[in-house]
Amino acid sequence: MKKLIFILFTISIAFSSCEFVKKKGWFGSGKTDTMEIYLHRQDSIRIADSLQKVIDRQKAIEQARLDAIQKAELERLDRLARFKYHIVVGSFLTPLYADEWSDYYNSMDYDTEILKAGNGFNLVSARKYDNMKDAVIDLRHFMDTVQIDAWVYINE
Repeated sequence: MKKLIFILFTISIAFSSCEFVKKKGWFGSGKTDTMEIYLHRQDSIRIADSLQKVIDRQKAIEQARLDAIQKAELERLDRLARFKYHIVVGSFLTPLYADEWSDYYNSMDYDTEILKAGNGFNLVSARKYDNMKDAVIDLRHFMDTVQIDAWVYINE
């Protein structure tokens, strides 16, 4: 009997001095702090809300970017439909060469545009027109003063 009392006494002293046991409140000495739990939960909610706001902002930025791309593409298609006749100053299979030729004509104050032909060629257009008559009249002048082998391309 003395051994049993001694063992129980030893166990109660050993566990009562353990910090973990005190926090858990097994011997009635520790209580959970409800305010601390509440504040921790509020921090978690605030962080989740902040992350959701960032995600929503990124979605809005991405949508605005996609809308701008779509608007630019529609404007380009509208411009191509309106200006169907082009004076072409160069035709290249390699896009890099077309870009360099376009830059060269841009340096001479022409508003160049690179057109993709159906056969894989990249056409450098120096001027564009909405009717064939103006394109042919200006082509003659353009061939005399700028590029002798320029030609009119009809973009359909």
